[in-house]
Amino acid sequence: MIEPSVALQTAIRAKLIADPAVTALVAPDHIRAGSTRPDRTPCVILVGGQTQYLGRASGSQLCARVFFDLHIWALEDGPDTAKAIGHAAALALINLDDAAGIEIDTFDMPRTIWLRDPQPELAYTHGIMDLEAVVRWRI
Repeated sequence: MIEPSVALQTAIRAKLIADPAVTALVAPDHIRAGSTRPDRTPCVILVGGQTQYLGRASGSQLCARVFFDLHIWALEDGPDTAKAIGHAAALALINLDDAAGIEIDTFDMPRTIWLRDPQPELAYTHGIMDLEAVVRWRI
């Protein structure tokens, strides 16, 4: 079993690159984990996996709550493109499947915020979608 945040990160990326509505807006190789600044736009970057262990569950399982920030960057058409990407990503992730080695009990996207780049000459639109899941795995 790999660390739960790595398993969930893999499941999220797989779901996004498999969704035609998402890949119509963002090339699959622009959907990645890593640093928060975009190297190519538009892009979706999964950042900051955090794992909060919740303890044991029945059947020799462990539980954890896992948090990520999904950063959405767009230059084209300003906020309209970024918000379209965010909406497509949210719809794709609503039915997130279990991942290799983990079962996803809950998956929530409680908040998305939209920011303009502090350097207006760049004209980036930046969204941050909070992702949160409770996962279980066997030991």
